[in-house]
Amino acid sequence: MKKLIFIVTLMSLGSTGFAQDFVDNALLFSRTRPGGSARIQALGGAQTALGGDYSSAFSNPAGLGMFNRSEFTITPSFNFNKVSSNYLGTKTDESRIGFSIPGLSLVYHHESGKERGFLGGSFSVSMNRINDFNRNFRYTGVNSEHSLIDYFLNDADGVDPESFLWRNNQEPGDNFFTLTGLAYNNYLISDVDPGNGNIEYRSLLTPLPAENGLPAEIRTLTQQEISESRGAQTQWSISYGANFNDMVFLGAGIGISSIRYKIRQYFKESDFSFSEDATYNPVEYYQTDEEYNIRGSGVNLTLGAVVRPVDFLQVGISYATPTYYNIVDNYNARIDSEWNVYDNGNSNYPDQPSVFERFGDPLTSEYNLSTPSRLSGGITFISKLGFITFDVERSNYAGARYDSNIDADFNPENQSIKAEYETEYNFRTGAEYRFEKYRVRAGFNYMPDPFIYNDTDQSIKTFSGGVGYRGSKYFVDLAAVFSNTRRSRSPYFVDGPDPIAYQKYTSASYLLTFGLLF
Repeated sequence: MKKLIFIVTLMSLGSTGFAQDFVDNALLFSRTRPGGSARIQALGGAQTALGGDYSSAFSNPAGLGMFNRSEFTITPSFNFNKVSSNYLGTKTDESRIGFSIPGLSLVYHHESGKERGFLGGSFSVSMNRINDFNRNFRYTGVNSEHSLIDYFLNDADGVDPESFLWRNNQEPGDNFFTLTGLAYNNYLISDVDPGNGNIEYRSLLTPLPAENGLPAEIRTLTQQEISESRGAQTQWSISYGANFNDMVFLGAGIGISSIRYKIRQYFKESDFSFSEDATYNPVEYYQTDEEYNIRGSGVNLTLGAVVRPVDFLQVGISYATPTYYNIVDNYNARIDSEWNVYDNGNSNYPDQPSVFERFGDPLTSEYNLSTPSRLSGGITFISKLGFITFDVERSNYAGARYDSNIDADFNPENQSIKAEYETEYNFRTGAEYRFEKYRVRAGFNYMPDPFIYNDTDQSIKTFSGGVGYRGSKYFVDLAAVFSNTRRSRSPYFVDGPDPIAYQKYTSASYLLTFGLLF
């Protein structure tokens, strides 16, 4: 029963803008980046028709058939993430630096001993990081139009106030596990009986309406949101690629994916002032604190082929099935408030200055998510001086689906996913120049905006470059990858124009792949 309560609660919370909405997460976990070695990252992630790199295990396992030796590789990385926000005319920057190991692999090559037909192949066990969730952002601004209080009042409309409280038998009410329930227990909103048989909700922080010839009161307050997220999406691939006459390469692989995503979000309102009474200031501040810990594991299958009809041309195609995840959510929340007016005999005020309410133990839920399949095609042109390669990948983001093994209906969320997202074609290209044992590379990756209707272009553009050295027993590759995208965030939704923080996300990753040949 506790699982069902949490799913229903989280679905309702998603409308506030605070909760990690199911529809948002469907895109977050579906819109993965091309993982791989520093070599592939320097080439913009283009690899469907390339081969000869452990990254093929994720993108197109047929490329493993092009190995002629076995190898072990490891890829450490330094990552720099920055988010620039503009909220109500105030600009704020937040950044984070991190270290990770986004790639690891072992490729075992064998030969058949034949001169024609099946010439051999390579078996690979590899790990690729395909999504990085490590970033921080914050924004602040002065708002004279509305407050989160307005959302709480709208959300509480028509709700029995007893459902926000703990019952006498020490069981929480049906609406206790919501931010609105916590706000009620912090005295930020109160129920009143207007005498007509209905329950209405008011707040000590609501501005006075126009009455008795006086203008409507203007309420001004400072708002701030802080978000800290950690984690990654990673896939282990067990793959095999076969070589037929050095002309046709076929491969298949099983992917075991994992999601580790933890996010903590704080939203604070303070410095309340009211135009009709400069001395009125009942609350110093209040702050919401939400924490999500999402962990999941999934499985998929990838099939691929590469054809080399002539020495200077390779054509590749691969198909990755949907990834079927089982996800476990842990969610906790609290609201703290600091009051300037208290213990005054009025039941609408607290009896002490510091008030807080929290859920207590995290609420746990379990459900399933199917992320879309991927269909990729590529072409590579090869010469003695190097090569140039192109990829196009089709991903239907509207095809993500939720379901549950308990009695919870995800049909509204699945319909919203279909209504908000569309099929997109991601483009990647890269080139490599060779001089003896040295390599110079450059690449570009473009992922279009997946939203059908959006006032902010959320396409992702990635520019990359790198160098490499290949010896007889080892190789070393370096890459620098620079990405940028834009997003918009509304901390809550109200009647009329919502407050919007316009954000620019930029990242820089520096990767080194070291490989041993044997």
